[in-house]
Amino acid sequence: MRKIQTKQQKYSSKKTTLLFSLLIFLVGLIFVTLTIGSAKLRLSEVMRVIAAKLPVIGEYYRGEIDPIDQKIILEIRLPRIILAVMVGSALSVTGVIFQGLFRNPMADPYVLGTSSGAALGATLAVVLNSNLTLLGLSSRPIFAFVGAMLATVLVYNIARVGTKPSITVLILAGIAVSAFLSAITSLLLFFRQEEMGRIIFWMMGGFSYCRWSEVKMILPYLLIGLLYTGRFSRELNLLLLGEEKAHQLGLEVGRLQKRLIFAAAFLVAAAVSVSGVIGFVGLVVPHIIRLLIGPDHRSLLPVSAVAGGIFLLIADTLARIIISPAELPVGVLTSFVGGLFFIYLLRKSKRAG
Repeated sequence: MRKIQTKQQKYSSKKTTLLFSLLIFLVGLIFVTLTIGSAKLRLSEVMRVIAAKLPVIGEYYRGEIDPIDQKIILEIRLPRIILAVMVGSALSVTGVIFQGLFRNPMADPYVLGTSSGAALGATLAVVLNSNLTLLGLSSRPIFAFVGAMLATVLVYNIARVGTKPSITVLILAGIAVSAFLSAITSLLLFFRQEEMGRIIFWMMGGFSYCRWSEVKMILPYLLIGLLYTGRFSRELNLLLLGEEKAHQLGLEVGRLQKRLIFAAAFLVAAAVSVSGVIGFVGLVVPHIIRLLIGPDHRSLLPVSAVAGGIFLLIADTLARIIISPAELPVGVLTSFVGGLFFIYLLRKSKRAG
């Protein structure tokens, strides 16, 4: 018994160490990526600009700051980096939720059509030039949430056989609904041809037009969504035993599915409303983290959130420098990596019968 407890403590310590290591790596990565771009900056310059904004310490640095460097770092790069981390975290956590709900490693907001539904809703808000607000929140995330929710519910109902969704049909339905919604989104672009270039780039996924206003716009959505989903780690662990066993242990499976689908759509809507469609983050990151620390959602959710931020920040940085001074949409890179990873999972599933 003591040996088992010792092993559990070591395993728990390993997961905690991994989480803090990833957090430290993320902070360091943020400082490094602030130096990368068409205007190359030294790390010391970045440190001075950041230090100048800190209370007390900032008094010693303000006279040494180049205003151009300050504008590049604080008004262009830093909000973009923060958004990449936030969106990566949201998409990764959403992937954990879908994979836990449907007990399938190929479940992902992009594959299941949730991202396409959110993109359609956000595009509709742009086309209608909507000024709708709810509790002080802007219209684009609201429209995106409605689109994401409708798309997810539609895919779920198409795939449902009795009370359970067929996993194979779920994936196929997600791909079909995603294609249909993307076609409608493309059609809507003709109503705003003056912004077609920007919207098309946004549909490929990217952060080129993101500033502090976008950070402030989605921050409430992400905080609410991440805190809410974190409450259900125990329930997701029970689902690993199967729906019947979970029900015998007192879990209301149907109610849990509705709540988590709602929360997942909420997070995807927030992410897509500022970044566009960025695929496969929720497929790749949770799967890798699950291999490293196991399926316990108490650790899987927070570690995947941090790892998702790191993954998307690296992808966005590569998108900025691969064909510099031009820029690739980050969604192209994540789809390239994720598509190969999806094929790998399909082949693995095929070999398993």
